[in-house]
Amino acid sequence: MTTKTALVVGASGIVGSATGALLKKEGWQVHALSRRPSAGDGVLPVAADLQDPEGTARALATVHPDAVFITTWARQDSEKENIRVNGAMVRNLLNALPKSENERHVALVTGLKHYLGPFEAYGKGTLPQTPFREEQGRLDVDNFYYAQEDEVFAAARRDDFTWSVHRPHTVIGKAVGNAMNMGTTLAVYATLCRELGRPFRFPGVAQQWTGLTDMTDASVLAQQMLWAVETPAAHDQDFNVVNGDVFRWQWMWERLAAYFGLDFVPFDGVVRPLEEQMAGDAEVWSRIAHRDGLAEPVLDRLASPWHTDADLGRPIEVVTDMSKSRRLGFTAYQPTDDAFFALFDQLRADRLIPAGR
Repeated sequence: MTTKTALVVGASGIVGSATGALLKKEGWQVHALSRRPSAGDGVLPVAADLQDPEGTARALATVHPDAVFITTWARQDSEKENIRVNGAMVRNLLNALPKSENERHVALVTGLKHYLGPFEAYGKGTLPQTPFREEQGRLDVDNFYYAQEDEVFAAARRDDFTWSVHRPHTVIGKAVGNAMNMGTTLAVYATLCRELGRPFRFPGVAQQWTGLTDMTDASVLAQQMLWAVETPAAHDQDFNVVNGDVFRWQWMWERLAAYFGLDFVPFDGVVRPLEEQMAGDAEVWSRIAHRDGLAEPVLDRLASPWHTDADLGRPIEVVTDMSKSRRLGFTAYQPTDDAFFALFDQLRADRLIPAGR
């Protein structure tokens, strides 16, 4: 059998690293593209900055993937800039790929801001009814996710490949230096609370504390993308992707506290954003890291409080419908508390947070 070849774009991120790991397990040859790739873990590194079209074309001149997984984006100061930069990154990537005589599939990861709007207009205006369904389409607002999709659609028409779009909720998984990393952020926050004797307080709003929500484990997202590549009925389709369970943060917060040996503190109605709580903690984290021999002493490389605050500060319900891919045969499921605990165990094993005491 001919070995299938994949290009994972954003290979060092939460979703990219999980996707690369799954593909290797399934016997694919994996080209791992990032600005500073690593040659480890049995992948073929590709160093490229997608904002540089000529450099990207040189880097990909000899790469002929059967499947391309786009799992990256670059955060900008405004949605106008997000659209310009991230649309160009997808365009530069797809323009740079050598033409192929074989069938090719491109899987693009976006997210639920497809339904919620970009950060500038997050959860404002008229929103689709929950649970979010793919048939609800786009909001009448500028959104870089739409720009990324449009670049994929245009290239697919030109180059005759199939595509899929995958919309996770908040993703749980391991990555260092990632801009949207709730799981590791909460692990770091809990570690700081234990170190400083602070209460482990929920940082969000009452609607998130009491309402139903869901999340996406990176491994479930990776499985859905590979399923879409290998399932003809899933080609040229968009899919929501979450773990399959729903929960309330008032239940989950108690379980997270117990994992770290912290007292459970019920929400008292006061919003305490993590950006404020953790604003002066860089020095404390550095001290913990040096004392306990941790691999990353820079707090900002692990925690992204702004993103966790955005998720837990939404005054709206966010629940996602998975019927579309379920009807086509995608059945992966992961309880969200198990996803958190597996991540925390991995962070401890990799010396990114201290071992339990």
